Amino acid sequence: NLEIISMINHQYDDLGKHCSTIFCVYSKNMLCDVLLVAGNVEVTAHKLVLASCSPYFCAMFTGDMSESKAQQVEIRDVDGQTLKKLVDYIYTAMIEVTEDNVQVLLPAASLLQLMDVRQVCCEFLQSQLHPTNCLGIQAFADLHTCTQLLNQSHAYAEQHFSEVMLGEEFMGLSLQHVCSLISSDKLTVSTEEKVGQPPEHPKPTPYFLFRDNAGSYPILPCEVMIVVGGQAPKAIRSVECYDFQEDRWYQVADLPSRRCRAGVVFMAGRVYAVGGFNGSLRVRTVDMYDGMRDQWTTVPSMQERRSTLGAAVLGDLLYAVGGFDGSTGLSSVEAYSYKTNEWMFVAPMNTRRSSVGVGVVDGKLYAVGGYDGASRQCLSTVEEYNPVSNQWGYMADMSTRRSGAGVGVLSGQLYAAGGHDGPLVRKSVEVYDQPSNTWRQVCDMNMCRRNAGVCAINGLLYVIGGDDGSCNLSSVEYYNPATDKWSLIPTNMSNGRSYAGNLSPLTFHTTFLHPNSEPSPLKN
Repeated sequence: NLEIISMINHQYDDLGKHCSTIFCVYSKNMLCDVLLVAGNVEVTAHKLVLASCSPYFCAMFTGDMSESKAQQVEIRDVDGQTLKKLVDYIYTAMIEVTEDNVQVLLPAASLLQLMDVRQVCCEFLQSQLHPTNCLGIQAFADLHTCTQLLNQSHAYAEQHFSEVMLGEEFMGLSLQHVCSLISSDKLTVSTEEKVGQPPEHPKPTPYFLFRDNAGSYPILPCEVMIVVGGQAPKAIRSVECYDFQEDRWYQVADLPSRRCRAGVVFMAGRVYAVGGFNGSLRVRTVDMYDGMRDQWTTVPSMQERRSTLGAAVLGDLLYAVGGFDGSTGLSSVEAYSYKTNEWMFVAPMNTRRSSVGVGVVDGKLYAVGGYDGASRQCLSTVEEYNPVSNQWGYMADMSTRRSGAGVGVLSGQLYAAGGHDGPLVRKSVEVYDQPSNTWRQVCDMNMCRRNAGVCAINGLLYVIGGDDGSCNLSSVEYYNPATDKWSLIPTNMSNGRSYAGNLSPLTFHTTFLHPNSEPSPLKN
């Protein structure tokens, strides 16, 4: 036994010496073969060392991405000092987590897939839970999909509710979050009367209502346009509906988790939110919304992670087209059958496409524009998928390159609205005529838009939200082909959002509390 212990100690000593030697080489910038750039900070390092510790760098340097051969690589969405700390950690296996840096370290560690650092950040935040900060930590955990921390902070808020409800964070909660918290059976309070007593709220709210089980409200059928998730400016859970008769927006049940850059479709009486980005990771997950119950449930995940994908329904199948998996653009396509509750791959496209728009015309699926990641150029090309032959073929190119274009189908014609080509965000619109295999220009939108939602409603084409290159948009405009003009609807969404999914009332019929009864629909 003493020999074994001695051998182990010797191995640890050797490992420590190797780590010390590697860090010495790194700190002196010796034999470095890559320069990482984040803002104004430059960090020299070794691709081999980075790839051996981080799946993010492994995919970057061992795949066919241009960064694999580059001597200088820009790391976006991470500030320079945080990048330096994380690279130091890769070489030393040591990092200091503090109150000042944990909120930037955790998302950066998630991006670089340094899961040990992410876990240490979560443990640090768990140790800091207090009635004055537990709701903020819970929101932070939700934003970055830290499930265990989310559950721990939620449980802490329940256990210390009497103190939590007196704090500033509680006063800033939405009505929906307050109702969710106080409806828990695990709430710890001295008397139940405290739970039902509305606090003095520092800002006006539409109403403070606890619904009695015996209560009844007039329920009427309502035809709506639904906008799901999006980026505002980070991934959000919010789902909004627009009532055309009342000209007003109102909230329905939030998504189970934050989701932007997803595909959203209506199929077999349900709304599906497919893939996307949750603020930390690209996801494979799929959520399904039942409007009659105002409830989201989870269905089987896709086989690949996909954000900025295209999604459409053709026949009885939901198609997830292209996208970005966190490392590379995708050409693969998979289809979901609600009858078998399974995903399957179909033929891949000829070109990798992220930020791709899709539409269905006359039994064919079209993939429009996007970004291929290899040439680092936005695309003007268009591909058509024939489900009978399971083949993709190129069709006529658009007149201009468009990534993040809003794509919709109106009266059997395929529209591509806005998008961008590099830094240039467009407001131009063109329409594809299938019989002649040609594109033609129509009237420009009122605003430049990319990453907007599009749907066809009663002979009009609606473009919802998006961003203009500098800020997210809350406005909605529609195109009338009879007059070749764009007009804005009178009422904007509650907040600007891009990368949101949307559906038209031509296909989405549901039952909600009538808007004249209360400001927002109540759950059954």
